[in-house]
Amino acid sequence: MTQNERLLAHFQEGRTIQPMQAWHNLGIYRLGSRIHDLRKAGHNIKRDWVTVYNRWGEECRVAEYTMEKADA
Repeated sequence: MTQNERLLAHFQEGRTIQPMQAWHNLGIYRLGSRIHDLRKAGHNIKRDWVTVYNRWGEECRVAEYTMEKADA
């Protein structure tokens, strides 16, 4: 299974993803590149900015991606 296939399956389960989650859970280090690939393939993927905290308790803003459901 390719990284794009793993990421697409993750989205099809209705889940969101952030870069560190992609790295740890899916083995995807360059999430932005995989998002680009899926968008180029016609998938509607939305980006929101969310605040998370690093291990020192400092605020960090990261991208969180979701795939919008296709209209039936």
